[in-house]
Amino acid sequence: MVLRRFHRWVIAALLVAACGAARADYYDIPDDEPDATTPEVPVGPTTPAKSRSSDKSAAAIFDLAGGGDEDDQSDGSDSDGPATAEAELPVPNRPYEVDAAAVDNLAMDPPKLPDLSKYTAAAAMAKLPRGPKGHATIESMLDKMSFKGFMGKREGLREWAMRQPTMPKIIYVRDGVMTPADLARELPADDFREVGKGVYVARLPIDVTPSGTLHVPQGVELRLSWNRGAFLVNEGKLFVSGAKLLGWNEEKNQPAWFRKPSEFRPFLISWAGSDTYIVNSVIAHLGYTASKGYGVSISQFSPGLKPIMDRPSPSGWLLNSELYDNWYGFYTYEAQDVVVMGNNFHDNIHYAIDPHDRSRRLIIANNKTSKTREKHGIIISREVNDSWIIGNESFDNALTGIVIDRKCINTVIAGNKVYRNGSDGITIYESPKNLVWENVASGNSRHGIRVRNSTDIRLYNNVAIANGLSGIYGHIRDVGQGRNIKLDPYQQRVSMTVVGGQLVSNGSSPISVDAPLSLALYNVDMRAPARQLGIKFTGVLGRYQEQVLDILMRKKGAVVIKPAPQSVLTNNR
Repeated sequence: MVLRRFHRWVIAALLVAACGAARADYYDIPDDEPDATTPEVPVGPTTPAKSRSSDKSAAAIFDLAGGGDEDDQSDGSDSDGPATAEAELPVPNRPYEVDAAAVDNLAMDPPKLPDLSKYTAAAAMAKLPRGPKGHATIESMLDKMSFKGFMGKREGLREWAMRQPTMPKIIYVRDGVMTPADLARELPADDFREVGKGVYVARLPIDVTPSGTLHVPQGVELRLSWNRGAFLVNEGKLFVSGAKLLGWNEEKNQPAWFRKPSEFRPFLISWAGSDTYIVNSVIAHLGYTASKGYGVSISQFSPGLKPIMDRPSPSGWLLNSELYDNWYGFYTYEAQDVVVMGNNFHDNIHYAIDPHDRSRRLIIANNKTSKTREKHGIIISREVNDSWIIGNESFDNALTGIVIDRKCINTVIAGNKVYRNGSDGITIYESPKNLVWENVASGNSRHGIRVRNSTDIRLYNNVAIANGLSGIYGHIRDVGQGRNIKLDPYQQRVSMTVVGGQLVSNGSSPISVDAPLSLALYNVDMRAPARQLGIKFTGVLGRYQEQVLDILMRKKGAVVIKPAPQSVLTNNR
């Protein structure tokens, strides 16, 4: 009962506050999207602008109730049909043309990848301010916001008060740099204290204000009390280096292990204007379904609070760390120049890595994402543009290894290994103009690489081996039911260029395409099909298989398949 009441409080409190390089199209495709270009290499987080009003920190604490579109936790996989329906595609009624194409028109230079050498622990820690020393205060929420924000039908004040022995309070870090040791010296032991050598427990929420810096240094363990409703808000600078940040059950003296999605657990949220650097650390037992309370989040304020707070997009680096048993391993919302590199995400609940809504210029590189219990290893969703997903291993996840979802444009997905996932290796949902370069997808339950309702998708030198259905699968689908079309528009069109690579021993077909706007194939090695009868295409390729194989394999040429012109359709009537 207490937990349910606390969860209702957090919801009420949140209410008060706060997808490379491409050549010009070589076939005739209606171009209603901007030309894809190689993403610019991000330079890393910038120093946040100073807040125009320190009194806004109280509002930042509570911008967590959500309930708007920014809190939509669905993705394209929710519209997927059963795997059996994908094994054999229907043949479209309209006629297609199969022509040889100029090989030179398909040539493409390797994408320019970002220089990862600059993102190191030493570079991150060089950004740590050397002073001055900050100070901490404990203040009543009532001193910062009116009673009105906590009253009414949700009775948020009463719910939080049940978690605290006094009226609701928050620890504020201001005007310089502090460590957990500093907090323990300045604050009452009942609110924040050292319980073992280098082990600290926070029993109140902590807000690092725009003027503050919190540094959790090497060897320190910071526990956020589940029992007392603690969480960590960053509006300034946060450095976690060689340390542990854990949700903690004080009553049982053990981590706050995940039990159910709606049950409160501590979390970290870094708001607009902040910088967050987490290096060589362990982050675990955080997050639940409440807005921006997912685990580790870097987020702009909600649409209602954003113009009031008037702060720049947040940023940060997450390097060489271990994250597990979090509702989301990592989440962003309207963040920029974030680097997620060299981490091990395992046994997280809903997603491992989930950059969302209008985050830009992200680098997701050299991570391992595995054993996500409910959905995907890596997903970017809703206009997460101009980014790189490179060199990752994503495996043994409940659904897909890597997902590009809801109009994410200009993303380079290169050099990744995706295997043994419960759905596809790589999936692109409703996201045009992306490059899939030199990835390996093997042993996934459905398809190696899947493209749905997406145009100008370029797949170069990829390897798909021993996947349950197709090596490469392109299709259209009506996903409008239950979807906010105004927020997430799409067209039922698919076009792809497939050059190089190997499609080997896949279950139903090396490549299957349903009703493409255009499909170009060249130099694709299709060997050792799982079918005993040899290579068999499905969908449009199945109807024109003999012509396609003649150009592609006997003549060693490039083939383009596209709908016949309208004049051909008229003459055929």
